[in-house]
Amino acid sequence: MILYDHLTIETNGIHLHVVQAGPEDGPLVILLHGFPEFWYGWKAQIDALAEQGFRVWAPDQRGYNLSDKPQGIAAYVLDTLAADVIGLIDAAGAEQVFLGGHDWGAAVAWWVALTNPQRLKKLVIANVPHPVVFRQHLQSNVAQMRKSWYMFLFQLPGLPEAILRRDHYQGGIEALRASAKPDTFTDEDFRYYRAAWSQPGALTGMLNWYRALFRTPATPPADSRVHVPTLMLWGAQDTALSVEMAQPSIDLCDDGRLVLFEDATHWVLHDQAAQVCAQMAEFFLSDESLSS
Repeated sequence: MILYDHLTIETNGIHLHVVQAGPEDGPLVILLHGFPEFWYGWKAQIDALAEQGFRVWAPDQRGYNLSDKPQGIAAYVLDTLAADVIGLIDAAGAEQVFLGGHDWGAAVAWWVALTNPQRLKKLVIANVPHPVVFRQHLQSNVAQMRKSWYMFLFQLPGLPEAILRRDHYQGGIEALRASAKPDTFTDEDFRYYRAAWSQPGALTGMLNWYRALFRTPATPPADSRVHVPTLMLWGAQDTALSVEMAQPSIDLCDDGRLVLFEDATHWVLHDQAAQVCAQMAEFFLSDESLSS
């Protein structure tokens, strides 16, 4: 049984709740969750990587669950979110880490790789395209615009919070169920999600990520290629993000590999947990000594 340490770590002027597991002297892996999850979305991978000898940090990102929830949309711009991660790396006393991200966590992970590649050993991305590719498709691909309708809804003040909070957060549960396979999430999972969403200020903090993206879009650096070795894992049945964005994203990586899970949804970390764990461990362990 993997034991978890729950710590509060100061970074970038805020405090993040971070779940840690695995040997303290193991190579550090930081795992970034997306919307509307929290650290728990990586639970299967935390356990598997800790068993392989890695030290795993899985934060609740700002605005989520037990982490700080700064007020104001401006507190959630992409550069700030990436700076939170750099602060965690510094707090760990590490020069470089393995970084994984899913959904919004993947967007942050891409941004760290583009702006601070020297701090990463390797990068794992799950079901989110390279930011340049996503911007192109969101502006010109009608099918992707339709898939991203909820992002426009989330710009409205108050209404998205009311929808997600409806009937003791049944609105949020239904949103997850609508985009997942019938067995992706369990009733126990939903109990954990309800508890996270009910934290004071959490729904607004979570939604402010989308609001900041539209109000203050981040400009990719002039060199938009990813120079960090990158593994992309993609559930092809994603209802929100088209699989046609996956290969063009890998094409922007100097050393990238795409693994498609044809029967998985956007929630590939849950749908194909064992396979995702195996892919990540193999990728991180290649050319990596656990004594380093």
